[in-house]
Amino acid sequence: MVVASIPCDDPGKLLGRVVETTLYEITNDFAHQSIKLYFLVVNSKDHRADTVLKSHEYATDYLRSLVRRGSTRVDGILNVKTKDQYVTRMSVVAFTRDRINASQEHGIRQVMRQIVDDRAAALNYGQLAHEAVLGKLGSDIYNLAKKIAPLRHVGLRKSKLLSIPSAVVATPAQVVEQTEAA
Repeated sequence: MVVASIPCDDPGKLLGRVVETTLYEITNDFAHQSIKLYFLVVNSKDHRADTVLKSHEYATDYLRSLVRRGSTRVDGILNVKTKDQYVTRMSVVAFTRDRINASQEHGIRQVMRQIVDDRAAALNYGQLAHEAVLGKLGSDIYNLAKKIAPLRHVGLRKSKLLSIPSAVVATPAQVVEQTEAA
């Protein structure tokens, strides 16, 4: 799938570039317009660049629209390692219908940590990113946490890739060798 077109005179110069898009441009679903995606170019071959999801986040106006008076915002920031050794930081946010006490906030954060840790250990990075961006993780957290307190919205507001296994990223010299061999 084509995410973006980048003009470049040397394929080695593409490595490390970041391309920004919205989930709406990929899925053509208007409900996904408020989710920004950032892709990191890790390899280039035959006028195509391989990318990996570097991060995603809610648009700031969308996040502000979720905040309401008289409700509690529960944030959970979790660093996890996937099955294929990618390390990522996931920021989960939950909004309650009414104000809740500190023990309920703590319980919701425990559910967040349990679900995200379990999923990260069982899935590779591509699968985890897919579930995070499309809302499957948020839905699973919502279904367990709603037993603790009534919730309005749960989702992954931001994720950030912290480290990539060295075998995934190509060096500029490797890209030049691939280009000359072709």
